Amino acid sequence: MEKLGPFFNLIGRILVAALFLPAGVSKLANYSGMQQYMESGGVPGILLPLVILLEIGGGLALIVGWQTRIAAFLLAGFCVVSGILFHFQPEDQIQMILLMKNIAVAGGLLVLVGVGAGTFSLDQRRMSRD
Repeated sequence: MEKLGPFFNLIGRILVAALFLPAGVSKLANYSGMQQYMESGGVPGILLPLVILLEIGGGLALIVGWQTRIAAFLLAGFCVVSGILFHFQPEDQIQMILLMKNIAVAGGLLVLVGVGAGTFSLDQRRMSRD
């Protein structure tokens, strides 16, 4: 099982990124609607380009394993903050489940911060050349 660790790391990075890439693309497709949604939650809509950049750029960084620890750290923070801002509604069980999903994803991302991208990554190739 230990020999499969590098493959599991790669697959895990891809699966986590699968949450962020489509989310970022959908925000691009529905920019004004998403901007209004953010503002309804008290978040300035002017921050939407940063959110899109983080979701798409961070998702791609996870997949290829580039600056993985930084990308995972930023995405973990995003998960916690956005979860609290948009899903912390104790009277609504569905929203609380979504909050816990964000917290769980942040936990997985923090594991990536700790272990790094692993064997199949640009980070590893860069370290091998140094």
